[in-house]
Amino acid sequence: MGEHDGSEIIEHHDDEEMEKRNRFRNDSNSLLESLTPSERDGQRSTQPSHRLLAYSDALISIIATVMILPVAHTKFQNTEELKDSIQLLLTTKIAVYLMTFLIVTVAWAAHIRLFQVIERIDDTLALLNLACMMLITFLPYTFSLMATFPNNVLGIVFFCACVIVIGLIQAVIVIYGFSRPFLLNEHIQMSENRAYYRRHILEIIMKVPLMCFFASIFSFIFFQLSYVLLAIVIFMPYISQCLKWIRNKAIGGPSDDTPDSMLFYTYHPNEPLSKERVESFSDGVYAIVATLLILDICEDNVPDPSLVQKEFGGSLFAALQEYGHEYLAYFGSFATVGLLWFVHHSLFLHVTRATRLMGLFNTFSLAFIGGLPLAYQLTHEFPSGSRNELEAIQISCVIIFFAGLFQLALWVTALFSEHETLHPYVHYGGREHAFMFAKLSLYPCVALGTFFFTCILSRFSAPIFHLMQIAVPFAFLLLRLLVRVTLAVLRWLFCPARPEVGNTPVEEDDSRLPFNDIVT
Repeated sequence: MGEHDGSEIIEHHDDEEMEKRNRFRNDSNSLLESLTPSERDGQRSTQPSHRLLAYSDALISIIATVMILPVAHTKFQNTEELKDSIQLLLTTKIAVYLMTFLIVTVAWAAHIRLFQVIERIDDTLALLNLACMMLITFLPYTFSLMATFPNNVLGIVFFCACVIVIGLIQAVIVIYGFSRPFLLNEHIQMSENRAYYRRHILEIIMKVPLMCFFASIFSFIFFQLSYVLLAIVIFMPYISQCLKWIRNKAIGGPSDDTPDSMLFYTYHPNEPLSKERVESFSDGVYAIVATLLILDICEDNVPDPSLVQKEFGGSLFAALQEYGHEYLAYFGSFATVGLLWFVHHSLFLHVTRATRLMGLFNTFSLAFIGGLPLAYQLTHEFPSGSRNELEAIQISCVIIFFAGLFQLALWVTALFSEHETLHPYVHYGGREHAFMFAKLSLYPCVALGTFFFTCILSRFSAPIFHLMQIAVPFAFLLLRLLVRVTLAVLRWLFCPARPEVGNTPVEEDDSRLPFNDIVT
């Protein structure tokens, strides 16, 4: 009975989507008929933006991820306390990596919103996008200058100048796109309030360059305030939404002055983001992180021929045995990256629409994923059984724990608006929900358990950590069976006798309540 209900819901959902597409297609045909001959020629010279967006996502994901290389390739002395070294790193290189990752992903999110409004491109838009990408890829260098010379205003000025020019280019893209309505998405094409949309989007876009302009001015007066303004730029959407919520509570009711439903540039946590682009950017980060691991193997673990001949009598196999610890760390780290991608892939199979808040948690998870090359570097850097090795392994557990935890937070966020963000068959309390929750909980629980085990059994920290990396793939293979057995046991304990269907009404609807209603 439940399966028929689920199929009916999915069929009804598909019918609604098909009806919506047919309506948009009819409106688009009427719009094309209203175009002048010159506008029709311009419309024929346009093309879909898929390849341009894929190129942009790949470029931004590379720039965001490779900033971990200066951190991962930091050389430590065996006699030096790792705790002191890490504290020094946190104030410089790790801070640079995290802030650069957040800044670049903020620029990427702005790029997503911009090209959700503009769905088709021509040569002019392609060239403007290339100019925007050039400046976005330059942002990490300017941020490195700011971190290396924090008391010098030149780094702040360079950074703010790049952000200002990026904002101006995006404003030009908006003005150009709205001057040619056939480039816009269908919702805005059919709207009678295109002028309002253009003004609203330009106001949102220009807030960031304006903040950066004031930050560059204050850098000559009181540069600490400039850093505060730049931090506000990163979290401006959420600060704006909090201020709007406080204002609405103070006034006594919501004040929405939009003429009709505004889907983009709302600063609302449920503002839609392109699911395909979130997946593309995330896949790029996972792929680059996995590639960076093998680069370290190729660079540091190929023995010198003269050394092989002198110390190992020409036996390459005997020489490679010296690197066994590094190979074990590599395969364990690659398995961790691959399985975290597998969990991310499984999660987005159930997602129908991504939101801004989901994108924020996804960004935090990817930032820790990008730190896995550092974890790999640390786990084989120090002598076995040393205090530094223990602390390095615990740092790796922390990185894996937060990478998995933010994936779990992304899933919980989707559950709070499951009717809009998830497929109907993944309702709260269902079997697929339980299986997905088990997948997402596995890495945080295992990483936390490994951390505490290494605290208790510090002499065996490396074997415990590598055992965790090897055992988790097998746990994933057995996970569905374990979930089914657990659900069967719980059903047997708490629902031992199932009443007759004809005598008792089916209470199926309670399990399909939205997650936030259940919490309330």
